[in-house]
Amino acid sequence: MNDALRAAMNDAGATVESLAERAEVDPKTVARWLSPGRIPHARHRAAAAAALGRDIGDLWPDTSRRRDPVWFRPWQEIEREAVALRWFESVVLPGLLQTEAYARAVLEGAGLVAPAQVQRRLTARMARQAILERDDPPQLTAVIDETVLRRPIGGRQTMHEQLCALAAGGERPHVRVHVVPASVGAYAGLNGPFVIATSTDRRTACYLDNQLEGHLASAAEDIAVILDAWEAVRGEALNHRQSIELIKEVAKTWS
Repeated sequence: MNDALRAAMNDAGATVESLAERAEVDPKTVARWLSPGRIPHARHRAAAAAALGRDIGDLWPDTSRRRDPVWFRPWQEIEREAVALRWFESVVLPGLLQTEAYARAVLEGAGLVAPAQVQRRLTARMARQAILERDDPPQLTAVIDETVLRRPIGGRQTMHEQLCALAAGGERPHVRVHVVPASVGAYAGLNGPFVIATSTDRRTACYLDNQLEGHLASAAEDIAVILDAWEAVRGEALNHRQSIELIKEVAKTWS
């Protein structure tokens, strides 16, 4: 549980209902804030902290930020506040859709993360997935290359469980998964993965990974290039239902 928030509520004599009224959210939302890994939107964190007479950092120390590299932190906040995420991956599955076993295999198998840091990175990655469980989750549209489904990361059981989870996750109304079939030849996705985030005020930011660190792009000309790339890879992909069926078929090959 979020013991810091619960203790602050007890000290202030606040109930779930009274805090919800002050923060202008549903009581069910406040109840979810008490669960592990649940971090409210920035505006709700500020409202709740003010209502309880505490600093935001006291209630949500944001431990996941301390586990991620410094260069990733700006994107982490953008991702958390986004209303829409458009994500293309050509090598591994998007982090928000990875199972714990698959994510661990990715972190360990890459050989670039020190063994002592694997668990910290894994905990942070799993915590980020909480945004998809919020009452107001972002709309996530993921496009992945078919080769991702067939790359043996973590062994057969890990791949089977991961693809079953991916297919199940794709049934949620705010998650859409599209697969670029292996029959497609050269296409824009070969230039590398990227994520496009859209904020509540319709601003756009992009995130790109490389062997050294991630790169946050916000310049208009850079975003224009990435948006063109998104349209290109999305145009090569199967529709959502066809993609889910393909994922299920490939999952059987790993059983």
